[in-house]
Amino acid sequence: MSGASEKTLQRAGIIDYQAIYLHPGHHVGYFPGSQPIHIKLIFSKTDGKILGVQAFGQAGVARRVDVISMAMQLNGTVYDLEESELCYAPQFGAAKDPINMAGMIAGNNLREDLPLADWNQLQTNEQQIIDVRSPAEFSSGHIPGAVNIPLEEMRQRIEELSPDKEVWLICGVGQRAYYAFRLLFQSGYKAKILSGGMQTYLAKYKN
Repeated sequence: MSGASEKTLQRAGIIDYQAIYLHPGHHVGYFPGSQPIHIKLIFSKTDGKILGVQAFGQAGVARRVDVISMAMQLNGTVYDLEESELCYAPQFGAAKDPINMAGMIAGNNLREDLPLADWNQLQTNEQQIIDVRSPAEFSSGHIPGAVNIPLEEMRQRIEELSPDKEVWLICGVGQRAYYAFRLLFQSGYKAKILSGGMQTYLAKYKN
């Protein structure tokens, strides 16, 4: 961990922030032994300034936290993380490092290209939660109250959604939810993505 946590910001009366979650591998997936890094990045909604980072995993964690910590010391923003040039070798990282991915998710959120739902409002029942994973994945565990509409069926079943209620999308880690978001957005629905997918849900509510 480096920088502020959400609790620290709230105690200081700072509420204009956003948190994102991601779970990338510590190096490329085709190279044996890739381990997930679970990252939470906190940044200002106003200008993207990095406020804090938390991460855990079995490999590659300290390196990523150190880089983001240095960016914070230099008053860096999530846009700086997007464009960071980092050391690359298949056994140590990826062409798009987890640091770049965190910056891209946060930057796209601030540019409103990737609207993210607030995990802290999950229990309000003011939204319809749609799980776009496969039926087998859904049956292995899901958010209470979620409805399973697999991504490949979304176009055919889109009329099952209420146009008067915001749609919150979830999948395993976020990629399929993003594809579903693009489809719903183009069809006139108001939709958001639960950042980090079921991996975030399990970490926040089940562990």
